[in-house]
Amino acid sequence: MSDKLMIDYPALTMYQMVERTVKEYPDDAAIEFYGKYITYKELMKRIERCAKAFTAMGIGKGDAVTLCLPNIPQTLECFYALNRIGAICNMVHPQSAQKEITYYLDVSESKAIVTVDLFFENVSRAIKNADHAVTAIICRMQNELPLHLAAVYLLKKGKSYLKYPNTENSILYRNFLKGAEKVDSAPVVGYEKDRTAAILYSGGTSGLPKGICLTDLNFNACAMQSKTAMDIEITRGMRVLSCMPMFHGFGLGINIHVPLIYGACCMLMPTFNKHTYAKALVQKRPNFIAGVPTIFEALLHLPELEGKDLSYLLGMFCGGDSLSVELKKKIDKFLKEHHADIQVREGYGLTECVTASCLTPKNEYRENSIGLPYPDTYYQIVRPGTDDVLPFGEEGEIILRGPSVMTRYLKNPEETANTLRQLADGNIWLYTGDLGSMDEDGYVYFKQRIKRMIITNGYNVYPGPIENLIDGVDEVAYSCVIGVRDPRRMQRVRAYVVLHDGVEPTEDMKQKIMDVLKLNIAVYALPKEIVFRDELPKTLVGKVAYRKLEDEANAEEENA
Repeated sequence: MSDKLMIDYPALTMYQMVERTVKEYPDDAAIEFYGKYITYKELMKRIERCAKAFTAMGIGKGDAVTLCLPNIPQTLECFYALNRIGAICNMVHPQSAQKEITYYLDVSESKAIVTVDLFFENVSRAIKNADHAVTAIICRMQNELPLHLAAVYLLKKGKSYLKYPNTENSILYRNFLKGAEKVDSAPVVGYEKDRTAAILYSGGTSGLPKGICLTDLNFNACAMQSKTAMDIEITRGMRVLSCMPMFHGFGLGINIHVPLIYGACCMLMPTFNKHTYAKALVQKRPNFIAGVPTIFEALLHLPELEGKDLSYLLGMFCGGDSLSVELKKKIDKFLKEHHADIQVREGYGLTECVTASCLTPKNEYRENSIGLPYPDTYYQIVRPGTDDVLPFGEEGEIILRGPSVMTRYLKNPEETANTLRQLADGNIWLYTGDLGSMDEDGYVYFKQRIKRMIITNGYNVYPGPIENLIDGVDEVAYSCVIGVRDPRRMQRVRAYVVLHDGVEPTEDMKQKIMDVLKLNIAVYALPKEIVFRDELPKTLVGKVAYRKLEDEANAEEENA
């Protein structure tokens, strides 16, 4: 296996990568937000002003600042401003629970937190419980909207939050920016290979989220690899619908950093609603869209897209959760019917390597495959619980290595040692906790999270293939299969099913689903129950929250 690099990764920070684009295309649009455009030159001025404001308040190299924001222009300027001065961006979902935010502030030792007035009350309570002093900087979204929309937003939502900020240690964003006048310049901290640039979070085995320490190289490599793997020329003037949130590696790495270093325009969406998303698709005519399966599934039956020409789409990329074979077929059919000469391409990765590290090729698809590894990224399959590399075709744990892999988990050496392991080849490999295989051509096949395996009557049952079959039933929108504690079987299989609008959840529909399953899977793996729901709980990034369903079902069993 050759380690010769296919891509030349420059020794630049993320800020410096964007700065290169600014020099090349200063007058091109970098950001679009509800019809308001910001050029690259203007974006750089805003980043510089923001960097000076952070410098004025004493934020410098190695200091952490929490960004608890949706996809709004202030998020981008803060992110790249902090990167410019060598500070650490601690990325947090704005709808996180109060105790979660306190944990994020404490574990990162954040000196400040930037949020929007809509979420300030929750953030304020979180700060009070932090183990150190934290300054809150409060943005108002209406300040970035065109005048007519700002007035509407103020009347509908904004007026309720005008009293914020209202504490000693909080400041309005516009007043924070005035601090830039107090300093002559902000430093431009140069590239350092292993310096933490951003912290993103994922679930931990202890119940606490794990802070994933990522570097400039991690983000820049992931962006450059993604462009190469996409096999599509990304040029100035192209448009990316940036709906995936920036606190998530997929949103930050693919929806934001890729377009900004290649001269495209990020069309920001702060929240996802299937109807507004569909309208944005038609009105904004993006060339690239990226999202989780639930986003794309939602588009298939919307009246806003009926008969519309989507031929301007050059790429649709799906990640963050497994895309079933049947849903892929439905989406590809939808694209063809709407004159888009593309297929939905599934990516695979983890936040521990920013986001995607594997992608379906542009013009080829192998059923159940998540595609080929990114350039300069290597995959192997090992026997679960060991470091023994398995031959092609055998199923085991997916491990990978490459320039986008994190340096460590924040303040968690035990989890770091479990996840980043040095093998006999002398290289550090990332153990994903995912089950899969590879074929002789290098195509990777993801089965599912190892920990998601259901054990019933001594048999191992994997939810993925069952969900795939259920999703293939015409009347089904999506499903989730879980294991429920059972005194006789250890666990029994339960399927939660969401039907398309207008379809009745009848016993006949249950039987139709069971008939499909009985033809395709073993008797021991069949669901003992099918539960219809209008919708299923989602994680903060739009995945079906199967753990929440498991907790709910097991609590019901205990109380029965």
